Amino acid sequence: MILRMQELEFVRAALKRSRIVALLGPRQCGKTTIARQIVSFDSVNYFDLEDPASLARLDQPETALRPLKGVVVIDEIQRRPELFPLLRVLSDRKPLPARFLILGSAALALIKNSSESLAGRLESVQLEGVRLSDLGPVALHRHWMRGGFPLSYIARNDADSYSWRRQFVQTFLERDMPQLGITIPAVQLHRFWNMVAHYHGQIWNGAEIASSLSIGQSTVRRYLDLMSDVFMIRQLQPWFENIQKRQVKAPKTYIRDSGILHALFGIISKRDLELHPKIGGSWEGYAIEEILKFHRPEQAYFWATHGGAELDLLMFIKGRRIGVECKRVDAPRLTPSMQIAFADLKLEQLNVIYPGTRRYVLAKGIVAIPFAEYVQK
Repeated sequence: MILRMQELEFVRAALKRSRIVALLGPRQCGKTTIARQIVSFDSVNYFDLEDPASLARLDQPETALRPLKGVVVIDEIQRRPELFPLLRVLSDRKPLPARFLILGSAALALIKNSSESLAGRLESVQLEGVRLSDLGPVALHRHWMRGGFPLSYIARNDADSYSWRRQFVQTFLERDMPQLGITIPAVQLHRFWNMVAHYHGQIWNGAEIASSLSIGQSTVRRYLDLMSDVFMIRQLQPWFENIQKRQVKAPKTYIRDSGILHALFGIISKRDLELHPKIGGSWEGYAIEEILKFHRPEQAYFWATHGGAELDLLMFIKGRRIGVECKRVDAPRLTPSMQIAFADLKLEQLNVIYPGTRRYVLAKGIVAIPFAEYVQK
């Protein structure tokens, strides 16, 4: 088992602060594994809503939940949205005999219900796939190639990993999405997902994608928001600085898991990846995702002007403005774009992340840092 101690501590700390904690993330990312380290699966305090026995126990939910003490886990809670009002009642008891850890694979279902029933009572913790910092620098290429889903990463070989990811995509579209009440045909949503993959790391162009799919722009936007809500796509929003320059206003889109991106591209082996024209975009998206997982900024954006200046990532961490540029080159050099971003955005530091092994200064406040070093403890 891959130890994920930092995520486990995040959840435990949240349970000390809050009456209800929602652990959110895509299916198969490891939520259940972490929950079972807090409450044993065979405990009366554990409910798995994909398990018929748990569903039977919750036929009378108040009778089942009210007597429990300590931490109570409810896995895949979006299957029983009628539990939210009851959780509000149970979490308001004084003294409080139980705290609730609820697990969900879709933000949209949880937010829709919790915003009405659990406002002020719920704290959410987002769980992504396994991080590089959980594995160590030696795992970098394998992790980039296979992505962060545990079963994909630990597969016997690249071919088995690829097969698992292809099956994951198919099952996700044909089974998981309909279970969330999504009625979009799986074939149509798969075409959209593939289309976004080919625009990975680029400015969102809804008109072009809508034209390619022969559907309306509003429909394409709905697909994008939907796939973001189920943690498959990241929309990195643009930052607007108060400067006299025309700035880009559309988001950038990324396939969040590099392994899923490679499966959509049909990339099976290391050689396939090295020869693929999107290798640079793949590495940039992978680096950005790992940086966000590790540093967990309060806010994150990208920045670009119509004049050509841009910044891959702008993070706000404890009130500090940190810029990040991701360069898949042997030795990054200072560019005019970096200097403009550093000055216009009033950055405290601009970190140029690259796959090398040596840290060095490019200019005052601008430093080249090896990627593996930047996402390690």
